Amino acid sequence: MAFVALAAVLGALFVRLGVWQLSRLGERRASNRAIAGQLLMDPAPYAAVAAAPDPVNRRARIEGTPDYASEFVVTGRSRNGSPGVHIFTPLRVAGNDTAILVNRGWTYSPDAASVELPRWTEERTSFSGYIQALPSGTMANVRGRGLRPLTEDGVRRLVSYPVRRLYLVSQDSAGENAPVRLPPPALDEGPHLSYAIQWFAFAVIALVGTFAVIRRSRDGARSALVERSTFQNRH
Repeated sequence: MAFVALAAVLGALFVRLGVWQLSRLGERRASNRAIAGQLLMDPAPYAAVAAAPDPVNRRARIEGTPDYASEFVVTGRSRNGSPGVHIFTPLRVAGNDTAILVNRGWTYSPDAASVELPRWTEERTSFSGYIQALPSGTMANVRGRGLRPLTEDGVRRLVSYPVRRLYLVSQDSAGENAPVRLPPPALDEGPHLSYAIQWFAFAVIALVGTFAVIRRSRDGARSALVERSTFQNRH
């Protein structure tokens, strides 16, 4: 029967997709273990981390002069249900024309867009935390010193000199004038397990449905045979 063949093909396909999602889940878990290990390591100099094959999420430290006159905010950043912004400050490193951005953390903003930046000036020249990369894209919305979403193009429109694509998320001890430091990157497992269960459920439905149709077809054929035999015996 063509129906049975189709159901068998679909069942096999659904099982394969479920196995693929479990494989993706294993890869995600392995990646999370690697990232968790990196976040436990002592911070290394930024230059060394930036030169590594996979610098994102690795811990680093940098030293330089914060350019508070050129800092900006990424708008629409909430924390515990409160509206706010993330403050990004370029750090000028001696002997280098390209600055390094430091995400100094979150601060409250009633409209999730504007903040009194001089209020958050810190008296420090070194930062440590973990590395992230500026997303590419050209769809950033720039208003004043506010930017959303964070993109390389948006940063270029707000900072008049070159900046590195790899920036630092500061996790230093926060002083009185420091924004709230951001937590480590979330290491969730994503939707892979739920997707796998979904595909396996589809496979079961396809196979059980096929069995039900076959059984119903056989029962119908058997009933027809019984009725025919009964009719012949009566006549």
